This record gives sequence, structure tokens and C-alpha cells, in this order.
Amino acid sequence: EYPFHRRVSGFTSSLRTSSAETFIPTSVDQENGLHRPHQKPAILRKISAAQQLSASEVVTHLGQTVVLASGTLSVLLHCEAVGNPKPTISWAKNGVEVKYNDRLLLQPDDSLQILAPVEADVGFYACNASNALGSDSVSIAVTLAGKPLIKASRATMINTESLAVTVDIGSMLKTIQKANVSINCQVAGVPEAKVTWFKNKVKLSSSHHLHNGLLLIANVSLSDEGLYSCKASNLHGEVTESSQLLVLEPPRPLPYLEDLTAVLSSAGPRTHSVLTSPSGTKLTVSPGSRVLIGCAVDGHPTPNITWLYSGEPLSLQHQLLAAGQILQILNVSDVTGGEFSCLAQNEAGSLTQVMTLAIQEYRWSLDKLTACSASCGHRGLQLPQLRCLLDGAEVNASYCRETPKPSLQPIACNRRDCPSRWMVTSWSPCTRSCGGGAQTRRVTCQRLTAKGSSVPMPSEACAQVSKHPVDTQSCNRQPCVEWAASSWGQCDGPCIGPRLAVQHRQIFCQTKDGTSVSSDQCSSLPRPLSTQNCWTDACGVHWRVSLWTVCTATCGSYGFQSRRVDCVHVRTNKPVMEHHCSWRPRPANWQRCNITPCENGTLLRGGEADWCRSRKGERAICQKHSTRPC
Repeated sequence: EYPFHRRVSGFTSSLRTSSAETFIPTSVDQENGLHRPHQKPAILRKISAAQQLSASEVVTHLGQTVVLASGTLSVLLHCEAVGNPKPTISWAKNGVEVKYNDRLLLQPDDSLQILAPVEADVGFYACNASNALGSDSVSIAVTLAGKPLIKASRATMINTESLAVTVDIGSMLKTIQKANVSINCQVAGVPEAKVTWFKNKVKLSSSHHLHNGLLLIANVSLSDEGLYSCKASNLHGEVTESSQLLVLEPPRPLPYLEDLTAVLSSAGPRTHSVLTSPSGTKLTVSPGSRVLIGCAVDGHPTPNITWLYSGEPLSLQHQLLAAGQILQILNVSDVTGGEFSCLAQNEAGSLTQVMTLAIQEYRWSLDKLTACSASCGHRGLQLPQLRCLLDGAEVNASYCRETPKPSLQPIACNRRDCPSRWMVTSWSPCTRSCGGGAQTRRVTCQRLTAKGSSVPMPSEACAQVSKHPVDTQSCNRQPCVEWAASSWGQCDGPCIGPRLAVQHRQIFCQTKDGTSVSSDQCSSLPRPLSTQNCWTDACGVHWRVSLWTVCTATCGSYGFQSRRVDCVHVRTNKPVMEHHCSWRPRPANWQRCNITPCENGTLLRGGEADWCRSRKGERAICQKHSTRPC
């Protein structure tokens, strides 16, 4: 019995691509030694209408539906498969591998036996046959009479390549756009169950591609995202299973990034921006600049962005803006340039966009020369002009201070014979310092060669080029002048010191013949003094002192003597006011005298005649009217 494709109430064959179509049955001829060819596994289907079986022991093949009765003691599910090599058989219930125990038994012929079936045994049992060439799977429904049963899956499937994908209801499917999606809702029930489809709890119209338990969503787009539900219902009740459909859009590049424009407008000067691209972009900036690098991508769900520098995670100082879509490098001097890339990833795929950052370098340039120092002869030189450049533009030399300066070598220029020309010596000194004199110089015609030698030439050779320079000229034509002075005036002023009175005279400029002229004409000559100190008769004073008086004591510590000190006129010897002599130090008019210890009692002179007794080790005591210390 070979499989044929026909759906019946309560049963739907597996939606996996079956290898039954490629199964070619061949007879085995043992006598002639013929061998069966290699083939994929194929499970043999026996399809019949769902029916309730009342026998205590139920034996059924795949392709049938078993509706358990209250008296059922055993259910034996046969699975027959062909293939070369011989397929391996395994069983699963509702998509989960069957764990065999004392009630669920795997028989030697790969049949599955359920002893004393209970309600928990209700479900879809799948027989899976596989060998090295492929696999095949067929399900059989084991149910109770009553509420329908839906074969559901709890798997999550992500499709990023295929344009046709099929899943069982209950699965979560994430698929790329433009794929054709089939959602299978396999239902079993007695009586027969009716299937209704919903999207986001809204019943789907007949315009959708519905065929019994199969929903086809063709050419999927983002608008098809949602929750799709399959409801199976009959007289005994209803059951619903749902699948979530998420439409994936792999990351794709965008031509612009609005957030980058907004960030750049507030970033300030010396900030540059650039977008990455799949083919790569390039940005050249000056040292010390800031850079904003944008990763303009789109996708569904929103791609996660990872930034790399030279293929490695970022280690330089940076900031991520606009949910990671903008990389801000605070100072490009921290890097040496290189490739920055953004890796955009979501469940649908990934996209890498790159940009190359180049940092301009300050460098010295010697591409310009100064003007030649001579038009001919042997001394013409040019020096290279040292300039600091950034991207070909000249900048302040301070930017190149950390760059070694190249050596400046002078370059010879205009090394050729000069045309004949007049050569002159310096002017001789003027014959007179004033009143008009004359001075001369030597004028010759010469030619300077490229080797530096000077060759005399006829005057005619130079006369063709320029006029003969003068060799004689007048000089110092200004009139001869001198300073003249009048006689000194009277000596005036207070007598406060020697020769501190003053006297004046007039100073004027005149020619040699006595004609007065402006003082400016004598400005180059030393100007005589117009004021000087002088001596007056009132200043002829000095201090006069008398002889010292006799000392008031011959010994002790209290002897003194005095003298008279007067300010007197030198000529008249008459006393004058003392302030006239104040410019001289005043002599002392008293002093101590005879400052020697007294050996015995000594009579004091002057004042009171006190008796002073002196003893060794005792104080001298003045004795007369009181006992007070001498």
C-alpha cells in the first residue's frame, strides 16, 4: 500500500516534504543477485475516515484516527517504512520525543503500544523514519469522543533564506519578507470539527488562502505581522491554538541620517561628520578636530549596532549618540587614522559599513625661495622659505614646532657677468667745517665678472648705460657760528654754605663777525653755563672757641669742663647770628675730664665741697648734708 495525497476528516498528513514521491518499489531477485537501489525513507500510509473503536485492543496503521472508548485497554500504532539503508524509527507526541515506560512500549517491529490509555495520552503521535539520505514523518491522532484536538507545536522558527516555509500552529515564526508562509492546523475530533482562522482576534475572510486546516500567507510583508489563531469547534466544544508571525527585514543602508544633522548643528566648530557605507567612505581632518561618524541603517527589528576600529572593539575615547547610530570621536589626535566600521545585526542578518579616517599632518615645506640677493656677479644667493603647511595651506609655524626642521641650504643664483657700470669711492672729508668747503671722490668704469673679479672698462662703456656720476661737491655751507656770553651778574642769595650764592649771565649764538643768529644754529656746539655759584661777604664767618675751663674734679666719674663757642665774622671778628655758621659743624662747648679712679678722699672742686671717702671694697659716700652716693 503506497501513499497517495488525499485529505480526510480528522487527519492531515505531515507537511514535511515527503520522500514518498521518490520511492520506487522494486522486487528483489535473490536468484539473480539483484540489489535494491539506495532510497530515502518512505512511511506507508493507510488512510480511512475517523471512527470510534470500541474494541478492548485497538490495532491501527498510520493514516487513521483513533477515537478511544471507555473500554479500550490497549492501542497499537503500526509504522511501516521502506528505504535503503533501512530507516531508523522514532516516536514523538505533540512534537516531543516519547519517553518509554511500563505503559508506553516500543515493540520489536517499531510499533508503539499504549496500555490502559487515559485522557493524558490524547494527542498527535508522529512516526519519524530516517536514514543517511533523508527522513519522513507521518502523524496519527489519538483522541476521545468530544471536544476537538489540535496538533500544536511550541517551537520557534527563524527563516532568513527560504522563500517558502511551513510551520505547525502554536509555533513562533520569524521570516524574511516576500516569503510564502503556510501555517498548518491539524485537527482531529468526533464529530468532525470546523476550522476558523483569526488574525489578531479578527476573523479572516474567505479572500485569504484557506484550505481546511492550512493557512497560506503569500508574499509576506510587514503588514502581515500579527497573531494568527486556529479555532476548531464541534458540538462538544472548541479549542484554539495561535502562532505569532514576525516579519524580518535584514539591515539595509540608508542615504541619510537625520540625527547626525541635528547633532552636528550643536557640536560647535572644528567638528566634522561622515556616513559609513557598504563600499566605504573617506574623511580627512586636521589634528585636534572632533568627528561624528554616522551608521545610517534600517531593518526590522531595529538592528543592534556595534562599532569597531581596525576590526577590533573601540578602546579610544569616544561617545555613542542616537542609540548607537552615531560615534563621536572627541579628539582625533588620540588615533592615527584607520578604518572605522559599524556592524548592524538583527535576526534577519547583518550589514557592515565602513569609513576610513585620515588625519592631516603638519609639515615643513621648502617649495618657495626668497628673491635672489644679486642680479649678477658672484654673490647671488637664494634661501628656501620655510613654511608650515596643513593639507597644502600655509598655517602658523607654531603648529610645526614638534616636527624637525629641514636644513636650509643657500642656492646660488644669477651668477653671470654684470654690465659695465660706474664705481665710486666714498666722499673725502670736507675741506672746511663751516662757511662752505668741498669734497671729492673717485669715479671709474668697471665690470664685475661671475667669478667676482672687477675688470676696468673704458668710460664709454659705462656712458652708454648711465650718466657719469659727479666727482666733486660742496659741503658744510652753513655759516660759522659760536656761543657768546655776557659778564657775570651780581652774586645774590642767602649764605647757607660755601659758594652757594648764585650769579647769572646771558648766552647767545652769533657768527664770527658778531651777528646774532638763532640758537638752533649753535645747537651742535657745547653751550656755556648761564648760572654759577659764587661767594659773598656775608658767607665769611666761622666758629670761634675759647679755652677750656678748669676740670671740676681731679678724679672720679663726674669731672667736666666747658668753653665758649661763637659764630664770628672772619674780617671784623664780631659775633653774628649762629645760623650764619650752620653750614659748618659746631664745636662742642663742654666735655668730661679727669675720668680716673680716686685712691683716697679727695676734695671736689666747684659747687659744694663734699667730703668723699673711699675704701677698698666699699662705695664712696659723700658726707656733708646727707649720705647720698657720689
